[in-house]
Formats: sequence, structure tokens, C-alpha cells
Amino acid sequence: MARPRPNTFDKVKSVAENRRARFDYHIEDTYEAGIALTGTEVKSLRFGEGSIGESYAEVTNGEVWLVNANIPEFSHGNRFNHEPKRPRKLLLHEREIKKLHGAVAREGMTLVPLSVYFNGRGRAKVELALAKGKKAHDKRDTIKERDWKREAARILKDRG
Repeated sequence: MARPRPNTFDKVKSVAENRRARFDYHIEDTYEAGIALTGTEVKSLRFGEGSIGESYAEVTNGEVWLVNANIPEFSHGNRFNHEPKRPRKLLLHEREIKKLHGAVAREGMTLVPLSVYFNGRGRAKVELALAKGKKAHDKRDTIKERDWKREAARILKDRG
């Protein structure tokens, strides 16, 4: 019997976040994926360096790849250093990969990384979202709602 998956992931140390993704996309489903890294990439991430602001994931040949994520070279890496923007393999179960591939191919959805973090066991993980792009009017609605919540909190704070 399979162990039930938790609703939230065990994020001990967050390294990089894609805050823009929640504004630009409707998040449908999230997945926790391992990431295949070299030694200098792990060391660079442990120092808190790295960005996933303009990155995305794609399914090719039954594998999921993180494209355009920037993990800068490690300062003491010498000749063993890595390429900062190389594609990195994401580690998911085969049924999850098939589900993601079907959603991307049929429904026109996008795989967007939301954050890179270390879990409780010290493993680097990527929070991957299956998302659908927002239209301009949806983004305006999001801005209105965010401003209204901020204003309501301000009013309640003043009265209470």
C-alpha cells in the first residue's frame, strides 16, 4: 500500500522562489520533484544562490527537464565547476511524468517551477506546478482583489 502524500511539502531551507508564477498562471496542481545536480551545484544552492524566475520545465522522451534555471558557478569550484544555465533532469515517478505529459500535450498547460528548496533530509527539491496562463483581464482581477484585501486589512487594523 502506498504512503499518502502530504498536502504541503517539507521545506526546511528555501533557496529560490518564482513569485511571478502565481501572478501569471492559474496553478492547477503541484508536484515535488527531485533534481539531478552535480557537487558544485549543490554547494552553490546551499549558499542560497540560484534563480528560477525565467525557467520552465518540459517533458521530452519520457523525462522531465528544468530549462533555463540559473545556478551560478561555485566560487571554489575550479575546473570541476558546472554550466550555470544547463538543463537539469527532474526526478518524478513514471505515472506522474505521463500525467504531466498528457496535460501539457492535450490541454495546453505549462510546467512552471515555483520554488527550489532543501527538504528535511537535505535533498534539493523543486516544487513544480501544472499551470494554465492567465489572460490580461484575469491579471487585473488579481490586482484588484489583492489591493482590496490590503485595504480591508488596513481598515480593520485602524478600527480594532
